[in-house]
Amino acid sequence: MDYQWYPGHMTKTLRQMQENMKLIDLVIEIVDARIPVSGRNPDFDRLCAGKARMVLLGKSDLADPEETAKWMAYFRNRGFYPYTCDLRNNGALKGLTPAIMEACRAKIERDRKKGITGRPVRAMVCGIPNVGKSTFINSFSGSASLKTGNKPGVTRGRQWIRMNSKVELLDTPGLLWPKFENQETGRKIALLGSIPDENVDQAELAYYLTDILKERRAGAFFERYSVTEDMNAEEIMEAVGKRRGALKKGGGTDLLKASSLLLDEFRQGKLGRITLEPCPSEPLTEEGE
Repeated sequence: MDYQWYPGHMTKTLRQMQENMKLIDLVIEIVDARIPVSGRNPDFDRLCAGKARMVLLGKSDLADPEETAKWMAYFRNRGFYPYTCDLRNNGALKGLTPAIMEACRAKIERDRKKGITGRPVRAMVCGIPNVGKSTFINSFSGSASLKTGNKPGVTRGRQWIRMNSKVELLDTPGLLWPKFENQETGRKIALLGSIPDENVDQAELAYYLTDILKERRAGAFFERYSVTEDMNAEEIMEAVGKRRGALKKGGGTDLLKASSLLLDEFRQGKLGRITLEPCPSEPLTEEGE
């Protein structure tokens, strides 16, 4: 199937972000640490040109830590201020305010020379749907100030949140782009739930996931479902169905239920810490991104 999702409100979101750029000092882009390339909206680089940029590799507790360290260096070498954390762990964000101040040091110094002191840094938080923006803000602020959910599209409209005396955040709705460069990008985004499940073929997506898990030799995956490397996708899904009780009346695998279970357990990290995009040894070209 064609993996694509760009509802009408995203066009409005893009216009609002363009209008709000003049109000902010820093852009904090939340990126799922499991897909650091496919999970970045290419429109952001154009939209945020000239602004200080921070890339926050969220959900790092679900990604391969060695790969996350490589991606941190990758983004740092490209002029971003990278930060990594488990967005659900409040303690992981204790060092974020100093990192934000460092990212905006040039702006703060220019203001100081103009006699402007004590003004909070204003940062825009952006990312694709379901990447964890609201969870990040709630964790950073220490309160459930924003509605969160496990479905894309929960956040709508403009919301300013004062985090502390030094930082104010502007939250934005999740934003994809009108057409993915290739279907591999679309599949990875769908795997992590940034396209609503009702808009994709879950069985096809589950088959795609089994190929990745076999390639990555994900031990937790083989152990959890009692599968072996010589099994094909159909045999694996039958094993998943049997182990997780996804069976039809009278026997046989309920493929849709088994697919949904496999996707959910992958997204929750129950199949191990897996990065879908290993960091390249050489910088990616513009076409590769």
